[in-house]
Order: sequence, then structure tokens, then C-alpha cells
Amino acid sequence: MSDAALAAKPDDSPPLHIWIGFIAMVVGQFMAILDIQIVASAIGSIQAGVSASRDEISWVQTAYLIAEVIGIPLSGFLGRALGTRLLFCLSAVGFSLASLLCAFSWDITSLIVFRALQGFTGAAMIPTVMATLYLVFPQRLQPMTGAMMGMVITLAPSLGPTIGGYVAEVLGWRALFWVNVVPGLLITLVIWNTMASLDKPQFNLLRKIDVVGLLGLAMFLGAAEYTLEEGPANEWFASSEVTMWALVSLAGAALFFYRAFSVETPIVDLKPFKSPTFAIGAGLGFVLGLGLFTSVFLTPLFLGSVRGYSALQIGHTMFVQGAVMFVAAPFIGRFGRTLKDSRPLGVLGFLLVAGSCWMQAHLTAEAGFWEMAWPQVLRGLGLMMTFNSVMQPALQSLPPQLVHAGAGLFNTMRNLGGAFGIAALATVQAHSFALHRQELYAAADPQNPHVAGMIAGAQAYLEQAGAADPERQALMRYAALLDREALVMTFNDQFLLLAVVIGLSAFAMLLLRPRPKMGAAAPPKLDEAALAH
Repeated sequence: MSDAALAAKPDDSPPLHIWIGFIAMVVGQFMAILDIQIVASAIGSIQAGVSASRDEISWVQTAYLIAEVIGIPLSGFLGRALGTRLLFCLSAVGFSLASLLCAFSWDITSLIVFRALQGFTGAAMIPTVMATLYLVFPQRLQPMTGAMMGMVITLAPSLGPTIGGYVAEVLGWRALFWVNVVPGLLITLVIWNTMASLDKPQFNLLRKIDVVGLLGLAMFLGAAEYTLEEGPANEWFASSEVTMWALVSLAGAALFFYRAFSVETPIVDLKPFKSPTFAIGAGLGFVLGLGLFTSVFLTPLFLGSVRGYSALQIGHTMFVQGAVMFVAAPFIGRFGRTLKDSRPLGVLGFLLVAGSCWMQAHLTAEAGFWEMAWPQVLRGLGLMMTFNSVMQPALQSLPPQLVHAGAGLFNTMRNLGGAFGIAALATVQAHSFALHRQELYAAADPQNPHVAGMIAGAQAYLEQAGAADPERQALMRYAALLDREALVMTFNDQFLLLAVVIGLSAFAMLLLRPRPKMGAAAPPKLDEAALAH
């Protein structure tokens, strides 16, 4: 089905085989996003399985993220060159085979290489689904199908800890990888046999591939991802290694943007940013990624470090957000179809996410399942409302020939939002914990009757238990209590910062243009001058 045909019949519902193929694509997208979280939740089991050090095992995640963040924007060019069907099938097969290689890894080095391959090959599945939605489905069906896709993109990180913890505990860490193989191959077969009528490939573009621009892209985003991953733990530019990779990223950015604006067929088409609505939507996508990935990062970290929960217990607690998204998605999608302007729904969604973070900015050391449940309910509802309200106006503002590039750029911004957010919060955590710890230790006067009573009570208990040097151990227990409270205060600071940033971003929704009226023609093309490099 050509772009012209799609534009000419905006209200024709696609046939059944297109629906089947699209659902298969959504499942593939779910697998690619889920893989990040399920591996993160079982990283301890993987570390023991391949006998890796703490520094080495972090590269299992870092290699995947670096490769993925390079592959996602590249999908726009590959989507035009290979066509949607062939690109997605190659991506699904590559992801499945790379998963199988990960399952058979014999040491940490082989696992890191195969994880990078897995991240790069699976990257195209994420934006390709988004592009297909806007190229195939008429506008009246886009809120519903967009809600389906939004549920997958936001649900996968939420379910990751639950699924990863369970699979690793029951089947072992290698099962985290080989479980991808059969579904991935089945998805490939379904899509190859159902989506033949999608856009036609333009293989001649492969002869025009900008190798220098591709090198710049890899240097820019790959080194930036590494800098964000390693910066907080190494005090940023106090480390010569982090400084070096930051400079590599800066040089890559200069090369990439020079090539993007100077060659006839750039490796990443930046024309979608000529549309103000898309540019604002991509910026809000950055905030959306920040809200999604940082909340999924902080909550398990709190439950593990403060409450001492296992991976499976964390998964059970985090399941609330995923369940709310799953139940709410069809209702929000149906409600979205009735709205002439989805911007108020997006504002409400951002405010709900901000409110959930504000609720978690008042945690105590005893906070557990029920204290986490209501914030997750609000966050799940808010993310579902926000994703559709941001994505639809952004991509609907583009002409069909730019949708592939726009989907890749939107997803890149979302992923970078998560990376920047986690790096920023890790930096806040280091400084905030040191500050709160210093304040608590300074305020803990041993002459204070309350403090002296707590230490004396702990000492008496230890003496009765026959502990060696009960006085010293009592002081150590009191110090551990102060450290725990400082850590809780630090998490509260991080959630409060998130609440402020996300809450303020809600009002940027009002800058988006409303989506076109139902039954309108294809999105207006940007004028030739605006599309020119």
C-alpha cells in the first residue's frame, strides 16, 4: 500500500490480515522493550552465572542500551530503504538469534558482545510499529490503536521486574534470553505473510548510505549513553575516562549534524523537527521517558536498598502499575476517540504522573506494598493518558514520507529522556545522601536522652544475646539506622524533583496543535522551503 493510497483513503478500515500483522508487531515491540527490564531485575544471577565483577556486569546493560540508542534513529532510513515489512522481519529474526547467542554465552565478554548485537537488531521494532500505526490506520482508529501501543511501551518496563525475577528464580538466568527465540520467529512468520501490502522498499537508497554520518551517529549517541551510564558513579568529569567519552560524543555530534544538513540523503532525516508540533511533542516525549524510566528505576531501588525486598517481591509490588495500565488502556483509547482536542487529557496525565511522584516524596523506612500502590495507580493512568496525547499530535503533524523518520526520532528522545533522568537522579542521590547523612550525624547528640536511651536499649539487648563488644555494636546499629533514614530522605528528594519537573512540563501540552479533524485528509505537507536542508 503506497503512501498516496493511504493518504487518499483516510477512513478505510484496514483488512483483517493488517490487524493480525499489526498485533504481531506490537508483541515484537513489547519483547524488545521488556528485555531491558527483565535482565536488569536478574543482573545478580547473571553476574554469578558468568563469574563477572561488578564493573564488568554493568556492561551487560550498557552494551544493549548503547546499541539500541544508535539503532532506533537509524530505523527511519532503513524503513525507507528496506520497507516496513522487511525491516521489521529482519529486526525480529536478528533479535531472536542474538537472544539465543546470549543464552549460550560462555563468559562475560561473549555476553556483552551478544547483548550489543541484540540491542542493535531489536531497536528497529520499536519505532517501526509507531510508523505503521500512522501509515495504515485511519485517523478515527488511531486513538484506540495508539492506546494499545502506548500500553505496551509503558507496560513493559513496569512488568519487567515481575517477569524477570520469576523467570530467573524458576528457570535460571539463561532462560531470560532463550524465551525470546520462539515468539520472535513466530512473529516474523506472521508479519511476513500479513503485511505485504505496506510501503514498497527503495533499495537504491542503500547505495547512498552516508557512512561518515553513520560513524558520527554512533560516536554521538553511543558515547553519550556511556557517559550518562558511567558519569554518576565516577563523579562525572573528575574521571578522565568519562571526560574522554564526553568529548567523543561532542565530536560525533558535530560530525553527525554537519552531515545531516549537508548531504542529499542523511543517515537520520531531521526534517520532522521543521514541524513545531513535532518538535514540541518530541520534547514532551523526552519528559515522558524521564517520568517512565526514572520511576521504574527508583521504586525497585528503594524497595531493595531500604526494605531489603527480593527481585520477586519487588516484582509483586511493581505489578500494580502494569495491571492498571492493562485495564485502563482500552477505556482511555475509547475515550480519546471522543475528544476533539486531546491536549487537556495530556495535561491531566502529566499532572497525575507528577502527583504520583509527589506522593512518593513522603516515604518512610516502613513503606511497602500499600504505600506504593496508590502512586502506581496514578502513574499508570497518567502515563496511558500522556503517551497517546503526545504521540498522536506529533506524528499526525508530519506528511507520510516523514513518519518513519519522525517515529525513530520520537523514540530516541524518549530513550534519551530516560537515560538523562536516571543519570541526573543518580547524581542527586550521591550528593543528597551525603548532605542528609551529615545533618543526621550532626544532630544525633549522644547526650540527648532519647538518643542515649536508644543506644542503651540496643546495648542491653546485645548483652543478653551474648554479642561480642555490645557497646560498639549498639553504636554501629544506631549509625546504620541514621544511614537508612538519610537514604529514605534522599529518595524523597528525588521523587520531589521528578514531581516538579513533570508537573511544570504538563503546561507545554498546550503548545501542541490539536490533531486534525476526523475524516480530514492526510497531514499537510510542509512547504518545500521548510523541508529543504
